[in-house]
Amino acid sequence: MSGLISVAEALARILASVPGPVAAEDVPLSLAAGRTLAADIAALRTQPPFPASAMDGYAVRSTDAAEAGAPLRLVGTSAAGHGFSGTIGPGETVRIFTGAPVPEGADAILIQENAEARAEIIVALEPVAPQKFIRRAGLDFTAGEALLAAGDTLDARRLALAAAAGHARVPVRRKPRVAILATGDELVQPGQTPAWDQIVASNALALAALVNAAGGEAIDLGIAGDTLPALEAAFGQARDARADLLVTLGGASVGDHDLVQAALAREGLELGFWRVALRPGKPLMHGHLGGMLVIGLPGNPVSSIVCGLLFVVPAIRALLGDPRAGEDRSEPARLGRDLPANDGRQDYMRAALDTAPDRLPVAHPESRQDSSMLAVLGRAEALLIREPDAPAARAGDPCRIIRLDRHLL
Repeated sequence: MSGLISVAEALARILASVPGPVAAEDVPLSLAAGRTLAADIAALRTQPPFPASAMDGYAVRSTDAAEAGAPLRLVGTSAAGHGFSGTIGPGETVRIFTGAPVPEGADAILIQENAEARAEIIVALEPVAPQKFIRRAGLDFTAGEALLAAGDTLDARRLALAAAAGHARVPVRRKPRVAILATGDELVQPGQTPAWDQIVASNALALAALVNAAGGEAIDLGIAGDTLPALEAAFGQARDARADLLVTLGGASVGDHDLVQAALAREGLELGFWRVALRPGKPLMHGHLGGMLVIGLPGNPVSSIVCGLLFVVPAIRALLGDPRAGEDRSEPARLGRDLPANDGRQDYMRAALDTAPDRLPVAHPESRQDSSMLAVLGRAEALLIREPDAPAARAGDPCRIIRLDRHLL
């Protein structure tokens, strides 16, 4: 469409404009949940550090228990944290528990279900094979082995891995500071009573949730009225907060009261682009204000949230040094109903999901897609993507979706 750039080009320009990852800092592992690694992490130790039993039973020499009925003399116990320090000799065995070190001389575990205790004599009821039920030293990882990569988010499983590998502190990117400014005389804060011609502001809360879930630090600048001085004062607050990214909500279009772009221009905005072939979200703006990245989102609530998901979240991930910041997060699905041909804008339609016989999700787009309707978004499970100028489609045709439960945290 004339004057509009594609969604792909808009995202590419935003990511290319990110000046580079924010600075790194070392934090205790206990405070690192959700943070993004600034450097690769290698194991500081070997896991397990010794051959360990995988089962409760008896540590034996396999040659001593190669046949059922072999008697073995019990000479000690090896428990987790309390290993047997001696060496197993011919005809001897040691009671052993899961995770405990396998004593010197033993090369197999006779599991307790296959053993009969007769005072100090243990009888093997089944033959034992060499290395049976033994976890070799280094089975999980060895000292020096690369385990985690820069750009990885430290979720529960990665935190556990870093801890097991011997790390008490980890290098992470500081949280990018994202200033969020709602604009418009028609807005009041949640909890306030709106006048007859006002509404309650909701976009800033949604964007703050997206920012925090993506690894950023949301800074709420409140609501700026539709005047140049009010907007310019808010931009000053973003600078004072040393924001890496300023996200404006509303006021970026061309109406008489849409002053955000004009106010930014007075402050020295270097405009990257304005308007994208996108529905919802056409009046998207991007640029730089000094060293601060600026993304101007539409004021309609659904447009704001969809554009936040498509553009703000990747920008934050790029600021964190995530090499996957711009990756395609969509997945294949099937249409749940017929759709007419699309125009020149890329659609992101709110849809419910169920499952097809081939186990692909089936996307049922809502009949009402107005960008002001948060209730429709609230019950949607996915965004159904329709390419610009897509032909009419039938129920059962392939399509692509973005699941909201995985991205709108």
